[in-house]
Order: sequence, then structure tokens, then C-alpha cells
Amino acid sequence: MNFGGIEDAALSSFESARILVWPISYEGTVSYGGGTGEGARAIVDASRNMELYDEETDAEVYRLGLHTLEVTPPAAPPEAMMRGLLEQARRLVATGKFVCMIGGEHSVSAPVIQAHAERYENLSVLQIDAHADLRDTYDGTPHSHASIMARVVRDLKIPAVQVGIRSISSEEARVIDEIPTRIFWAKDIVGRTDWWEEAVGGLTENVYLTIDIDGLDPSLVAQTGTPEPGGLGWYETVGLIRTLARSRRVVGMDLNEYAYVEGQTASAFLCAKLIYKSLSYIFESETERVRGARRQTSRAGA
Repeated sequence: MNFGGIEDAALSSFESARILVWPISYEGTVSYGGGTGEGARAIVDASRNMELYDEETDAEVYRLGLHTLEVTPPAAPPEAMMRGLLEQARRLVATGKFVCMIGGEHSVSAPVIQAHAERYENLSVLQIDAHADLRDTYDGTPHSHASIMARVVRDLKIPAVQVGIRSISSEEARVIDEIPTRIFWAKDIVGRTDWWEEAVGGLTENVYLTIDIDGLDPSLVAQTGTPEPGGLGWYETVGLIRTLARSRRVVGMDLNEYAYVEGQTASAFLCAKLIYKSLSYIFESETERVRGARRQTSRAGA
């Protein structure tokens, strides 16, 4: 069950890998649709059917070495899960390898981001999401999927740019002018591309990319916990990530909130493709071209 179906041990072993894919099984605070606990496994499974050549970057990023870790199982209560994830994230980040985490519900991103903030100075977060996730607590816990960005921008004081937001509570609306975040509302950006540079311009040199797959429109990804209408399209999303990778140093990333539904594989495949596409952009300057010359302007990697 290697991400991408990589069979060559020289390209998939932990020791030789430049990139670590870390699946996490957790849906301990879900409040609507279930299935995210099995999401990471399904995405890894779907990834085995992708082409590993990316036509846009003219490269095969997996050749840098891509290792898939064992799935981290759930734990209870949420506080214990987050403590365990923080310890594991610290160990992985300390290796100097690039960590790409796959959830699971979005709450699992907070400890992973914290581990990156401890290693990389001047860190900011680019969040692609339908929801602001700025509630201080939800359903009695500060470790809810609805509170992940509150942990990041309030507790850790990490600045953020939030893209695709189209669902927010009155509690969150009251505080957005008081915390270090800037929101690019879906209603203002869907169908356009002229906002990519402005969004990336609000980020620091080192960036952690967190993707809640419900940031995309449910016509593309229906299998997610809360499929909000009016989301981003595929090319709007990958264009933003391409712009980010070519002007900032992306030091880590995750993708969350895909909800597994038996017999429905299209959304899982899209998630796998989006992860691989993002890695292709992030490591564009380090990968060999298949047909042409290597691009020299990308600044990404850990």
C-alpha cells in the first residue's frame, strides 16, 4: 500500500525517501457526515492507479523517494490523540524529510503544524477550506475539526491565509478582525484567477499548506463531511498551489476530510491526484525533466 503504487524499494524506503506520506485514521470529533477515519487508506489505495508522470512539470516527483508510513490509528479522548500526533510529528519533522500528512478529520492538522512551527522560523499557513474553523471550542472540545485554525492562529500565533471560505459562524465572524488571518471568500474568487498572487503575497517565506477537501466544490468532491456548495474548481485550486510553490518555501502539507464511501472512488482519486500534483509543484526545481530542461525558479522543499 505505497502511495502511488511504487514497487521499487530504492524509491520507497524510509531511508532513501525525500518525502514521507503519513496516513492518519481519525474522526473523533465529526459533527455531520462520517467516513473520514477511512479516508487516508482510501486515498492511498486510489493513488496506486495514477500516472506518476506529471505533464505540467514534465517530471516524476516520486523519483526523489517517496515513503508511505503505517497508518496512525485513532485514540481517545481527543486530547490523547493530539498529544500522540504531536510527538510523532516532531520525530518525523526532525528527520529533515518533507512530511505530507493525509487525514482523517481536519483536527489532526493542528499538532502537525505545531511541529513544523517549532522547526521552521517565520512560518505561515495557507488553508484551502469551505469553513473558517476558528471556533475556540466545538461540541465541548478545543480539539474539534471546527477549531483547528483557532489552535493555529490564536494559540500558536501563526499567521494564515484562508481560501475558499463560504461557511462561518457568528462567533467566528466576531473575531476575524482580531486574529492574524486573511480570508479570501469563495463568493469573491470562484471562477477567477487574478487573486492567486495576492493570496500568496500575504504569506511568509516558509509556508505550511493544509487542504480540507471540502474547499473544492461538492460537484467535484461529494464525499466529505460537510459538502458546502459554491466551492473552488480544480484549476483554480492547482493554480493557487502552483503560484505558492513557485514563490514560497513549502515546508509541509496535508489533505484532510475525504469521507470514504464504499464503491465510490472518484473523490478519493481526485484527492490522491491533488496531493501528487502539489508535490510535483513543491519539488519542481529538484526533479529531472522527462522531455525538457529543469525549471530553476521553484523554491520549495523542506
